[in-house]
Amino acid sequence: MTTKSTLTHLECGMCGKAYDANQLINMCPDCNRPLLARYDLQKAALTLTADALRQRSPTLWRYEEVLPVQDRTKMLSLGEGWTPLARAPRLGAAIGCANTWIKDESLNPTGSFKARGLALAVSRAYELGATEISIPSAGNAAGAMSAYAAAAGLGAHVFMPKDVPATFQVECKELGANVTLVDGLINDCGAKAAEGVKKYGWFDVSTLKEPYRLEGKKTMGYELAEQLNWTLPDVIIYPTGGGTGLVGMWKAFDEMEQMGLIGSARPRMVTVQSTGCAPIVRAFDEGAQHAELWQGAKTVADGLRVPVAVGDFLMLEALRKSGGTAVAVTDEELLECTGAVGKYTGIFPAPEGGACLAAQIRLLESGWIQPDEQVVLFNTGTGLKYAHLWA
Repeated sequence: MTTKSTLTHLECGMCGKAYDANQLINMCPDCNRPLLARYDLQKAALTLTADALRQRSPTLWRYEEVLPVQDRTKMLSLGEGWTPLARAPRLGAAIGCANTWIKDESLNPTGSFKARGLALAVSRAYELGATEISIPSAGNAAGAMSAYAAAAGLGAHVFMPKDVPATFQVECKELGANVTLVDGLINDCGAKAAEGVKKYGWFDVSTLKEPYRLEGKKTMGYELAEQLNWTLPDVIIYPTGGGTGLVGMWKAFDEMEQMGLIGSARPRMVTVQSTGCAPIVRAFDEGAQHAELWQGAKTVADGLRVPVAVGDFLMLEALRKSGGTAVAVTDEELLECTGAVGKYTGIFPAPEGGACLAAQIRLLESGWIQPDEQVVLFNTGTGLKYAHLWA
């Protein structure tokens, strides 16, 4: 049984070369940069309408016309997507920005936004014949991959820094994954994972090293527009490690405009990192196209501890085209703001979510954000997985 997918081909985000989408493929063979899924958006617009969406199930698969899976039996779903967009009036009053909202991704399966990307990456790999998959991860992505691999019956191989919280390690093991702990950072885990991919033929679902995690993450942009009645906020503040969500939402806005769902107005996109690992902030400030490896990366927010990102140029392009900016906050600031979000909203965010509030306060103080603007903060996961930070 086929889906409504209008997938046409893959296109390199750097050189623009086109590739057949119906093959297991990682990055562009010519320039070793991320591949982006492309769709027949004129065809998609015929059925992906505001009226049609009102009748669809509350998961990310509601946007199937602009998702890559073509065989309905290969759509793996644990209930991912359609997370709450909550207005935060008490928080807004406390910081002097009344129109503050939180997109709460902690209610996804496995407790984070990573479920979106891995639902699509694993579904598509499953559809295209993969039997074993591999990922380097600081925690949440590994848990999500393990869950969807279990749902499909695929072998799962996880490589994570040995100092990640035990919660993440236990989650993966109990979901049936083979877990290897690596003495190093996420890029070191990537190197170890690559050895296994080469030796055993596993399919690599690393961030932006295959085309479809991006497609899952972009649904945050679709949901945000739909939940705001097909408008977009003035500012989106997003915590950035690998940056798939930021790039994905920017892609979603372009697709929605081409389908006539929204106009040309765009939010100013803000990336947030920790001062202990801020390669994108540094590259943005320097006007660079690529971000150099951050030496000695260290932060309590594991999702921000990504010293080098393969999609750096795509993130930087989105920030600049939107008139956005990049902010680095200290671990002390983000932990304090994690508590503030909880106190004023009832949402217990991951430290990465707290980092968004820290950046918003900084940008309000500088005048970059005006008090009457609509600002959406992304809480990317549940604080429960980081309880050790306060124990």
